[in-house]
Amino acid sequence: MPALRLLRATAFAVVCVLMSLGMHVLAGGAAVDPAVLAAAVTPVGAGAFVLARRQQGLGVLLTAAFATQYGLHHVFSAAAAAAQPPVPAHGHGGLAADVAMLLAHAVTALLSAYWLERGESALATLLRLLVASVLILLVWRAPAAGHVTRPITEQDGPSFLSRLLAAAVSRRGPPVGFSAI
Repeated sequence: MPALRLLRATAFAVVCVLMSLGMHVLAGGAAVDPAVLAAAVTPVGAGAFVLARRQQGLGVLLTAAFATQYGLHHVFSAAAAAAQPPVPAHGHGGLAADVAMLLAHAVTALLSAYWLERGESALATLLRLLVASVLILLVWRAPAAGHVTRPITEQDGPSFLSRLLAAAVSRRGPPVGFSAI
């Protein structure tokens, strides 16, 4: 299962980093170099891999998602500042830009945590159903130990299956008591 866990963690990391960058840019941040994005996927994927070890609650996932968004914001801001020459007397953008950035990363963290939590629940349910189905098939196919069948004689009467099928037979047409004539 580590291969499946690694695949899930990598897919989550790529989507999380790209979604975070998109919200960061929409909130007024600058776009960053693709190499920075590739470098950011690795720690996010490692964190997702560790968290995917077992099913986590929403509180743990929210904490991890907010910490990840905080780190990604600083990575994106540092990468954008390094790529652009500083402009004299140019402020960061004021309170409105800071609030927009905070809201953008908070929304991304909430969506990421919810996606992880629902995905974990769905995967756990699917695995439980798969195990239950396999067990039912194994029990159904396994020969019964010590089960002896006796031949059916006429004195036993019709079998349960025959009686069940006879009760399920339907006749065509309206019921006799509701005839129009």
